[in-house]
Amino acid sequence: MKNVTLIGASGFVGTAILNELLARGHKVTAVVRNPGKITVSNPNLTIEKADVSDTSALKAICTGKDAIISAYNPGWTNPNIYKETLQNYPLILKAAKQSGVKRLLCVGGAGTLFCAPGLRVVDSGAIPDSIMGGVKSLGEFYLNTLKNEKEIDWVFFSPAGTLEPGERTGKFRLGKDELIVDANGNSHISVEDYAVAMVDELESPKHHYERFTIGY
Repeated sequence: MKNVTLIGASGFVGTAILNELLARGHKVTAVVRNPGKITVSNPNLTIEKADVSDTSALKAICTGKDAIISAYNPGWTNPNIYKETLQNYPLILKAAKQSGVKRLLCVGGAGTLFCAPGLRVVDSGAIPDSIMGGVKSLGEFYLNTLKNEKEIDWVFFSPAGTLEPGERTGKFRLGKDELIVDANGNSHISVEDYAVAMVDELESPKHHYERFTIGY
C-alpha cells in the first residue's frame, strides 16, 4: 500500500485515478478546491481543501507521503487557464520538493507528443482553439520547467490524443514521446485505462525524469 497525495482529485482524470487508487487499497489524501465534488467514501480516503498556489499548505499536506500524483487543471472552461497553469504548476513542483517526497507523477497532455518527425501535436493544426490555452501552457511547463528538474523523481504521463470515458480493459500500449495510434490511425484511450497505467507506474516505477504516453 502506498500513501499518496492526489492533487485535483475531483476532476475528470483525477476522479478516475482516485477510484483506481482506492480500488487497489492505497491510502489517498485528496487535495481539492471543492470537497463537495468528491462523493466517494472510503476509510483510506482523506479529503483536504487547499489551493495549489498555497505552497506552505500543500507542502504540509504532502510531507511524509510516498508519492504525489498531480491531476491539476484550472478547468478547461476557465478563460485564464493558460496563465493559471503556468503560475500554479511550478508552485506544485516547489511544494513537492519542499515536502521531501521523492516521487511526483504528473497528468500530462498530448500536445507535446510527436505525431510526425519533428512535428508536435500542438503545432499540427489538430488542436481546437477552444482548448489551445490549456494544451499550450501544460506543454510549456513540461518543456521549459519539468524537463530541467533534477531534484525530484518526476514523470509526465501524456494521454493519447483522445481521452474519454470508457472501459477499464487493462490492455493498452505505452510509449515515450511519439503519439500512439491504432491500426486506423486513431489515438485514443479511456480515462479508466489511463488511470490503470498511472497507478501501475506508482506501484512499479519504470520511468524516471521523463515523459511517457499511452494508447490502444
